[in-house]
Amino acid sequence: MTIEINNESGHDVDEQVLLRLMEYNLAELHVSPDADVAIVLVDEGAMESLHVQWMDEPGPTDVLSFPMDELRPGTEDSPTPAGLLGDIVLCPAVAETQAVTAKHSTQDELILLTTHGLLHLLGFDHAEPDEEREMFGLQRELITGFQAVERRRRA
Repeated sequence: MTIEINNESGHDVDEQVLLRLMEYNLAELHVSPDADVAIVLVDEGAMESLHVQWMDEPGPTDVLSFPMDELRPGTEDSPTPAGLLGDIVLCPAVAETQAVTAKHSTQDELILLTTHGLLHLLGFDHAEPDEEREMFGLQRELITGFQAVERRRRA
């Protein structure tokens, strides 16, 4: 599995946490170890440009996902085949603002946004109430599981 992280944002981000998060999430979702994914961290100007270009929305956003091979989560018996998952683009400056509002750390916000972006790469959406319940429920499960693993790792 190749997880590429490219920080072009100018913000100091713990890339090792994001790497461990992606490894955890991909394993939990039974994605092939031969799948590739990229995380790109950008500044507000770059994120705004992408947001306008791809979503026709003004201003920077927190996360954008660009799926490639339209892979879906696998199962223990039938993992997702090898392929290119796509790119997750994060804006740490927006994440920092949202973290203050949510009363948690910027790192916690980036964990949430990275997990959210990955679920979009795997075909999840939240346009309809039932889709939102499914996606956000799985997102909470993944984050809670990862945080437990991280606590054990630090102990």
